Amino acid sequence: MYGKELIKLKLLDELQEDFAVLRGPFESGRQSPKNLAIALVLSTFIQPLMFFLTYVVAADTTIYPYKDFIMDIHFWITILLVVFSIFFAIPKVYLKNQKIQYLLIILVSQNVGAFFMYLISLFLLGSERLSLEVTEDSLISFTLTTLLLGLLVFIITCVRFYFLLKKGHYKAGTKKDKLRSKLEGKSYLPTAIIVGTGLVYIIQYISRNSYTLDINTMVLLIIGPFLFFTMLFVLPEQLVILYCKYRFESFNFDKDGNLKPMGSERKDD
Repeated sequence: MYGKELIKLKLLDELQEDFAVLRGPFESGRQSPKNLAIALVLSTFIQPLMFFLTYVVAADTTIYPYKDFIMDIHFWITILLVVFSIFFAIPKVYLKNQKIQYLLIILVSQNVGAFFMYLISLFLLGSERLSLEVTEDSLISFTLTTLLLGLLVFIITCVRFYFLLKKGHYKAGTKKDKLRSKLEGKSYLPTAIIVGTGLVYIIQYISRNSYTLDINTMVLLIIGPFLFFTMLFVLPEQLVILYCKYRFESFNFDKDGNLKPMGSERKDD
């Protein structure tokens, strides 16, 4: 049994090496539990503000269908995220539940960076104040198209991430690690094509339905879907790091706030 346990730990250590580079945000302290707690505290103010801007300001005169239904669902999701953000900003809580805290950060960042901004753009497209010649059906078609493009961005990024891991691009101290930025730059091409196609489609959609929009309004309508695509692009890496926090102790911090060393399989008390 002892020998089997040693083999298991050795295999686990080797597996950790494949994800070593992803420890960077933790090693630098940028994503330490304390800093994540600060981000969660800030989000308790940002999320209600974004909710107000989305459903009171942007959606004020919109003809976008199912607005009230979306608002009701999003309201309770946002309330839960705010409550949990407050709870997991408490040191005694987040030090014992670092994995859940990181999951919460993912949900909050996606809510603020992706969904609120995306919905603001959708509601503005249907706003009577902008005098866009759009219909409810065209707004639904626009939504489905952009969601499909977002799904493609997510899938392609997941596939890209998988092959980079298989090729050892996230191992620390290797030539591939040093060349990772250059190699990844080439692998961005399929995703960039999808995002570029999406932005071109959005611009064409707006142009077809309006002849009076100024450049500032055009940018405001485009930035929402663009941030939506961007957040879906970073989501796979967030999920892989979350997996690493559950799989390896070395992606977590001890009670004193220090990152556990590679190969550490100590469990939190």
